[in-house]
Amino acid sequence: MIRKTLLLALASALLAVPAQAQSLDDVLENYYEAIGGVDAWLAVNSMRATGSLMIGPGVEAPFVLTVKKPKARMEFTFQGMTGIQAYDGETAWMLMPFMGKTEPEPVPEENVEDIKEMAEIEGELINYEEKGHQVEYVGLDTIEGTEVHHIKLTKEDGEIRNYYLDAEYYIPILVTGTSEQMGVVTETEQVLSDYKDVNGLMFPHSMETRAKGSPQGQTITIELIELNVDVDESIFDMPEAEEGEGQP
Repeated sequence: MIRKTLLLALASALLAVPAQAQSLDDVLENYYEAIGGVDAWLAVNSMRATGSLMIGPGVEAPFVLTVKKPKARMEFTFQGMTGIQAYDGETAWMLMPFMGKTEPEPVPEENVEDIKEMAEIEGELINYEEKGHQVEYVGLDTIEGTEVHHIKLTKEDGEIRNYYLDAEYYIPILVTGTSEQMGVVTETEQVLSDYKDVNGLMFPHSMETRAKGSPQGQTITIELIELNVDVDESIFDMPEAEEGEGQP
């Protein structure tokens, strides 16, 4: 009886090993392979993505995101007006006419990193050490019935992002973190889905961002992604304000 009990315990322990033996390196290696490989991602120097941003029930804002590392520009149309958020490699700026802002202006300091990240085509987990991030493998978890690998990323400025990778396919299905708007810090969730192969690289084509616990948020739907495209880099430069009323 003792021997049988020991054998059953040993068998149970051996069956449990695969789930417990995962390490950060194991998970990241599988993640990199699943999305197309580190070298292939780093070989992408420019990108153009077109799609739409759902900002309310039945309300869409078409957008174009253009990247030429380390520069980025998001241009979107709403209420017949065009808004811009851009980073020229040094300065993040925006133009928001539907908010009564008719001249380009610098992005508030708390939002600069968000604008700069648009130029990070490969994401935060590739070459994370060179970017000053720290990454740790938290372990297995479950998100709405799906088993996931939980990776915690701490950025150089202390901001924390949590990545949840599908345990079978090793692609991110949820990213959580914080965002700051007008001095108010909010916990956010970004649900990633509709992955498609673009020149051998896996991109999510649907991204829903919402406040934690909120039943709905803003959904970005990507229709087309083009890689290593020719880009006129002057589009990233902040235009000079036109002289007029209120100008010296």
